[in-house]
Amino acid sequence: HVQLVESGGGSVQAGGSLRLSCSASGFTYSSYCMGWFRQAPGKEREWVAHIISDGRPAVADSVKGRFTISSDDAENTVYLQMSSLKPEDSAMYYCAAIPVGHGRCTHDRAMDYWGKGTQVTVS
Repeated sequence: HVQLVESGGGSVQAGGSLRLSCSASGFTYSSYCMGWFRQAPGKEREWVAHIISDGRPAVADSVKGRFTISSDDAENTVYLQMSSLKPEDSAMYYCAAIPVGHGRCTHDRAMDYWGKGTQVTVS
């Protein structure tokens, strides 16, 4: 049974930091691309960052220099460290997964598995 469980969201003032976590189970974590997406009210879901188990991270230009994605393969957990947060970063943040080579990890419609999301609010 595949599960992706996000945690770490909350409310923070502009300029603050949060670290999101996504705990994965039920699939071979090391064979998957793990991604973070976000969706603000009235907006389309957008890719934020992804990482593959060999450590190749990628982040969207909108968060480059402020957000960092990392993975603890031993714990099957992916993290999103968010710093210098802005009000426009406010959104529901989702963790998602797709087997490596099965599609583009930057495309939300390609992702196989999704968590329920964690809310980030920046004021």
